Amino acid sequence: MRSNLGFVLHRLKKRIAYATNIAADYAMFIGFVLIAGIGSAWYMVDTGSALTTERVGPWVTWLSAARADADPYTRAHFARMGTLPMSTEVAQTLTARYDDGGSRLHSSCEYAVKGHDIAGSWWSLAVFDDDGRVISNPAERYTFTSDTIALKPNGDYAITLARDARPGNWLPTGGAGRLALVLTIVDLGLGSSEKDREEEKNPIPSIEQVNCR
Repeated sequence: MRSNLGFVLHRLKKRIAYATNIAADYAMFIGFVLIAGIGSAWYMVDTGSALTTERVGPWVTWLSAARADADPYTRAHFARMGTLPMSTEVAQTLTARYDDGGSRLHSSCEYAVKGHDIAGSWWSLAVFDDDGRVISNPAERYTFTSDTIALKPNGDYAITLARDARPGNWLPTGGAGRLALVLTIVDLGLGSSEKDREEEKNPIPSIEQVNCR
């Protein structure tokens, strides 16, 4: 009798152990799926993919920003950022959070942003903190546009990002920490000739780190 009871208890323990192992495996699988799903969704909303964004060096543009047919990830990205971009049907908005060398933009460093005027378009280049807020400064200088930038005779320009005042086109970064550069290009529909478009330089500026403190 005792031997039969011991045998039954032994089999019961094995079944319980087997069920426990299966439950643990299922729990690990479900946990992995949840983590992977949430992680991939967060990446798609925060960074985007080749389907939702286009990259030119450190610059990123969301292809369907502010469009009626925008995908859910694009909508969620700008909702999380709390910004209202111009529609890609009328403008192109590019954001850079890294320099050309791949380092994170930071107010402890000085940068030279170099580019060329864009024929037939109005454009602006502004610097914000990592949360998309303007950086308070005594000069009340937050952006340069195609109307206010000081251009060289050949149409080139250089903007300095730095804490302290610099001669020429200077955008203050104060003690903002991590930075974000935003370039907005609006096509004015002035009908640049094909020759002008072919000869026009790349309108996307470079971002060179000069030094860091």
